[in-house]
Amino acid sequence: MDNPHGAALSAEDFGLEGSRGWAFRGVDFTADPGSLVAIEGPSGSGRTCLLLALTGRMRPTRGHAEVGGHRVPGELAAVRGISALGPVPGVNELDPAFTVAEHLRERALLRRRFDGSVRSLLRPRAERTATARAVIDTALDAAGLDPVTLPKAERTSVRDLERVESLRLSVALALMGRPRLLAVDDTDLKLSGADRAEAWKLLRGLADDGTTVLAVCSEAPGDALTVRTGPPVKDGTDATAADDDTTEEETADAIAETGRA
Repeated sequence: MDNPHGAALSAEDFGLEGSRGWAFRGVDFTADPGSLVAIEGPSGSGRTCLLLALTGRMRPTRGHAEVGGHRVPGELAAVRGISALGPVPGVNELDPAFTVAEHLRERALLRRRFDGSVRSLLRPRAERTATARAVIDTALDAAGLDPVTLPKAERTSVRDLERVESLRLSVALALMGRPRLLAVDDTDLKLSGADRAEAWKLLRGLADDGTTVLAVCSEAPGDALTVRTGPPVKDGTDATAADDDTTEEETADAIAETGRA
């Protein structure tokens, strides 16, 4: 692709230290727009914190990164504006009681309210509805989720979705904002070999279409640009991750503090 939609990524001596120690540090990499970047490491090695820092949701304390030309930590709001989160436990999870249709409708309303121009809000209701439906259908198609195949179509509750179907729905919701960077946590968690291959095929396809994809995993596919977390770090000292004991509440507090900065 000559002019990919995605954001270029880079990091230099990138790190985040919290009250419990280093979440991650010594991260160095460069990725072109439209890359599939896998953050690989065991649970508790700072993978999620790195993903959140690279999407502007957590503030790093060492080194710097660039996302689509925006510097981290200097331009966190701009980075949040061009990135979107797929599923991130404790941060951006699907509501199991909601149906697929309710999630899609809610995201369309939020997008129209916060991302739309004043002029678009004044358009006739039928036109706004048709536009929202087109955005939803485009995102579902890109995520490979056909509601017709679900047990109750769009009326299927999230709790009744298979793990890969839930991943596809989360990705579709993120894609509705046309992000330049899509971030997905726990990509291969609780997936069979076949489902894992299906998940990576989805993310690889999105990258091939031009969106930069950042995905946390325990084992990266061979064709991804792999960024590894956990010990040893480059200065040879122990890098036990801070998020071994980090609670969801602490992560949410850190993100909220970043948003106020």
